[in-house]
Amino acid sequence: MSPDYLHPLRPAIAGIACIFAASFASAESAHGIAMYGDPALPPDFVSLPYANPDAPKGGKVVFGNTGGYNSLNPFVQKGTSPWQLRFWTHESLMGRSWDEPFTLYGLLAESVETDSDRTWVEFTLRENARFSDGAPVTVEDVIWSYETLGTEGHLRYRGLWGKIDSIEQTGPRSVRISFNEPDRELALIAGMRPILQKAQWEGKSFADAQLQDIPIGSGPYVIDDYEAGRYVNLRRNPDYWGADIPYRKGTMNLDDMRIEFYGDGTVAFEAFKAGELSAVREFNADKWNTQYNFPAAQRGDVVKTEIPHQKPSGMTGFVMNTRKAPFDDWRVREALTLAFNFEFINDTITGGAQPRITSYFSGSELGMQPGAATGRVADLLQPYAAELAPGTIEGYELPAGDGTERNRSNIRKALKLLEEAGWTIQDGQLRNADGKPFEIDLVISQGSLNVVQDVGVIAEIYARALERLGIQLTVEKVDDAQYTSRIDAQDFDMTPFRRALSLSPGNEQRLYWGSENADTPGTRNVMGLTSPAVDGLVDAMLASESHEDFVAATRALDRVLTTGRYVIPIWSFDVGRIAHVKELKQPASLPIYGDGPEYMPQVWWYED
Repeated sequence: MSPDYLHPLRPAIAGIACIFAASFASAESAHGIAMYGDPALPPDFVSLPYANPDAPKGGKVVFGNTGGYNSLNPFVQKGTSPWQLRFWTHESLMGRSWDEPFTLYGLLAESVETDSDRTWVEFTLRENARFSDGAPVTVEDVIWSYETLGTEGHLRYRGLWGKIDSIEQTGPRSVRISFNEPDRELALIAGMRPILQKAQWEGKSFADAQLQDIPIGSGPYVIDDYEAGRYVNLRRNPDYWGADIPYRKGTMNLDDMRIEFYGDGTVAFEAFKAGELSAVREFNADKWNTQYNFPAAQRGDVVKTEIPHQKPSGMTGFVMNTRKAPFDDWRVREALTLAFNFEFINDTITGGAQPRITSYFSGSELGMQPGAATGRVADLLQPYAAELAPGTIEGYELPAGDGTERNRSNIRKALKLLEEAGWTIQDGQLRNADGKPFEIDLVISQGSLNVVQDVGVIAEIYARALERLGIQLTVEKVDDAQYTSRIDAQDFDMTPFRRALSLSPGNEQRLYWGSENADTPGTRNVMGLTSPAVDGLVDAMLASESHEDFVAATRALDRVLTTGRYVIPIWSFDVGRIAHVKELKQPASLPIYGDGPEYMPQVWWYED
């Protein structure tokens, strides 16, 4: 569909001309755009503050993934692709600085402009922007990418399309996107979509791309070799167009990056110890302290690096499918949380070294505060008081065990809640009034180790605790492709869950917990949450015009999510831990977001 057919033009042409004239008069082209206030970096900045603009280029590194893959197209819903690809092979119009809560700087676009209410945003492409095959990146490619991703792409890209009123070319290298609802974040989100090459997909189905249909990108790396399910090799494009732009200066320094695939994390760790991998991220503090004493580490050939951060904890744990009974009852979810003996599990697996996640935004100013809701937070929650779970307004803390394996007090509380919900012990099993036993199917995959570390050990300890309630927990291990299919079809009771959150949450919150997509196959709302309170608070957060209102709305949302008992939380990752070969070096300055795919390997380099 061409841009002319995106939306019928309702007002008269003269009226549009007047509006555009007024918009142009009040807008100014800029090198960057921030959610609130102005970008921290000036127009003449040399590089991102956490990148070394003088970093040398070169070197080859090998990383390890668990599981496998059957697709090299990370932009469609179909198949499983290596998660790193969308960070390494494709550029967007703007790039995010991870040293600010939410600010973008020019990448494919040399400038951005918008009106004061951000009802539209306009980007001007760099004249030298190129795809890896040498073809120029055009406005036509941009418009095609937004439409295709919005209608055929992965669900993560589709939400924006419904909020675009029109998208049109306004000059040889400029494109304007107008929005159909008031939402100041949309101007930033629009700058973050990957840009694909339209010509590559002429006569082909984008959504049903085969393994060999590798999307042509404009990023620093191209795939030059692969073997399905075993490895993918990427090389730095020597003709990469953007090597000298400020946003990219000192980034993407490695010549070759290879991803090897392993059956599980244990095998991958042994490969690292044997020198087959260049770096691993470690999420278990006890393992970090006790198992990184192998010969290469003792010789100094392997280095341990810790990276602090200021971002929210996000949520990691076991998520329950609330579309199904009995998980649609908050009392059952609270009982299952009570039975999850975190203190004992944490001591067993990490030596008690890692603190527990206490809410979705814990560890940041956006997290819910202790005790009862007050002030603006209470005002925001009050209209939904009748539907909110107990503790939302009054105050809530996760149940704490006594540290012993038996956890008797919490087991008694759990039994009482289950009885209130209609479940009683009959012949040693917990059953409902119809005699149906309480059984839980915990679905995990090889890739689940990337979501919840030590998931097998955690599940084993949890299963023993649930036996004391008369509940049978069955761990069903499936391959990555089956797992994706099961989760997309919402065919599970419980599964490992990880949702990273930022210091500037926005429209993605609708994808994560919004009612609209709760039952859509492949939804990112894994728990199936449908709540007018959540929907309303996300709207309030997006409509905030001041930082204070934004913080209050996010804290209110955090309360509703946490007290909903949708996920049984485990430990937080309060510091990033990377073990790596000594040749891998990092800049002296750290971003406020700490480690992540945009930090390592993007700003690291190889030095003999």
